[in-house]
Amino acid sequence: MSEKTEHVRKPDWLKIKLNTNESYTGLKKMMREKNLHTVCEEARCPNIHECWAVRKTATFMILGDTCTRGCRFCAVKTGLPTELDLDEPERVADSVEQMGLKHVVITAVARDDLKDGGSNVFAETVRAVRRRNPLCTIEVLPSDMMGLEENLKTLMEARPNILNHNIETVRRLTKKVRARAKYDRSLQFLSYSKELHPDIPTKSSLMIGLGETAEEIEEVMDDLRANDVDIMTIGQYLQPTKKHLPVIKYYTPDEFQQFKELAMSKGFKHCEAGPLVRSSYHADEQVDKAQVWKEAAKYQSEQQFSS
Repeated sequence: MSEKTEHVRKPDWLKIKLNTNESYTGLKKMMREKNLHTVCEEARCPNIHECWAVRKTATFMILGDTCTRGCRFCAVKTGLPTELDLDEPERVADSVEQMGLKHVVITAVARDDLKDGGSNVFAETVRAVRRRNPLCTIEVLPSDMMGLEENLKTLMEARPNILNHNIETVRRLTKKVRARAKYDRSLQFLSYSKELHPDIPTKSSLMIGLGETAEEIEEVMDDLRANDVDIMTIGQYLQPTKKHLPVIKYYTPDEFQQFKELAMSKGFKHCEAGPLVRSSYHADEQVDKAQVWKEAAKYQSEQQFSS
């Protein structure tokens, strides 16, 4: 198929139901008032109305709104980032508290301009959210932070409930799709996080529709399991603008179900797969609630001891 001359028509099952209730409009208003960013908006996620309006979950994007990488699938703007906003962690924590969020995902633009990759602000945001919202589950979704182990260690010391790092695409297409990222480095990143804290689940996401084969999709599953990844999500790639990579194929809901069954057969503890599934889709259902209470009790105990 020629990417330049052929256009694949978007199927009916990708139609999105909008919901702009008070939860949605309230969260949107708060983001603007507190000068915060969400990947839900910046990356044009198709599930924003469901997550904000119904499930009361959100994905905050910290470290600014400008990424140092220019991945050909991503709508987040690329350029020279601004200085770090050291008050951002507390504003995120305050927003989580005011909205009564049950689950929060904290992601960030890639900050290859920083020696620590932004890991210190990342970790402080996790700690700030937990201080203010001890029963809210916290998932982190960092870049590979250039594969530096000390950066991942800094982040993991804050003990998020889930460490999520996206493989994004199959090995063959990585160079074409992801700027500066490396397939094996992502696998090593996920593996090292498990070495640091074996009790913290790891997660990764794959988008399909960029020209990969079924065999390559299965290879990604095998590679993730070989590195002890617990949770996998699989979703349809959607071209955000004409400047981004075109869609080569739209997979059917039945095909996604087959991929889900295959993933579960390989030993993943959980797999979300569907046309509109994104990395944070139904993320609140993927957390061990017992772990949440354990982390809350641990934090409260530490607070009492320190006082």
